[in-house]
Amino acid sequence: MEAIAFNPAQMHMLSMLSRIKSEQALEQLKEQLAEFYARMVDEEMEELWNSDKWNEKKLQELKESHLRTPYK
Repeated sequence: MEAIAFNPAQMHMLSMLSRIKSEQALEQLKEQLAEFYARMVDEEMEELWNSDKWNEKKLQELKESHLRTPYK
């Protein structure tokens, strides 16, 4: 069996996760992580918008596009 090498961030998370003792605490952590990632996405979208890599025109194009996989 191959050993897995964790990076420092993964080690820190594992250490923190070992302290969770209840389902309630786990749910609270999940909510916090979801909020964290939502903030990151918001910040990245803001950067894209400010750099003009994403704009109203591209948003409209996406709204009008048909991205479904054609099935026979």
